[in-house]
Amino acid sequence: MTFNEQKSKVMMISRKKRRENKDVSIYLNNKLLEQVNTIKCLGIIIDSKLNFREHLIYTSTKCSKLIHALSKSAKLSWGLKHEALNTIYKGAILPLMLYGVPVWIGAMAKKCNKILYTRVQRLMNIKIAKAYRTTSGEALSVLTGITPIEIKVAETDRLYHITRDRQNRQLDHEEELKDWTHSADAVRISEHGQEKEQTIHIYTDGSKNEHGVCSGSAVYLQNKLIRQLKHKLHNMLT
Repeated sequence: MTFNEQKSKVMMISRKKRRENKDVSIYLNNKLLEQVNTIKCLGIIIDSKLNFREHLIYTSTKCSKLIHALSKSAKLSWGLKHEALNTIYKGAILPLMLYGVPVWIGAMAKKCNKILYTRVQRLMNIKIAKAYRTTSGEALSVLTGITPIEIKVAETDRLYHITRDRQNRQLDHEEELKDWTHSADAVRISEHGQEKEQTIHIYTDGSKNEHGVCSGSAVYLQNKLIRQLKHKLHNMLT
């Protein structure tokens, strides 16, 4: 096996906070190798402290440039529609942000790193929703229907570990709105006359007066009252 000294570099990995001389001299083919603080391996930037902040900065910067390039064709009143922008986000930007999640997910525990990705998603949500910059991030996620990036990162990492176990597990997948079960199909309606077959009946009611909001329940077993319940509710309820 031969190595190319021009493509080889040296990096000292250490998480110690104390200041010390980390310069080393390593030779390959009688040539001194360059010592660096970050190395890009298989698309992931590995730094000397293994905190992966440099990778998050690089990815967020790259995604931000793509989003700003879309600004020329996605204005408030004209340009690409939200369906097209949503497709671009899920097909081009989101895969870049989630690449190698199991490797660097520990870096998302720090607020400074989480903000990097939150800002990128906020920029894209503004374009998709065609909203103003003053709109909150939570409201943008509701308007666009896009999962917050910190939840999506945890979901991707969890899915990786589940599929890695190679066990027959049933995984939940996101369904389109058109595939949701209609509430009318899930409700069971009892016909007249079937109520006699039931031995337990529960009746509830509530009211609001000057003393507040209250509710009550009555439980009947074979047409005989067996229990009464009373509850005090919050005054904002009606």
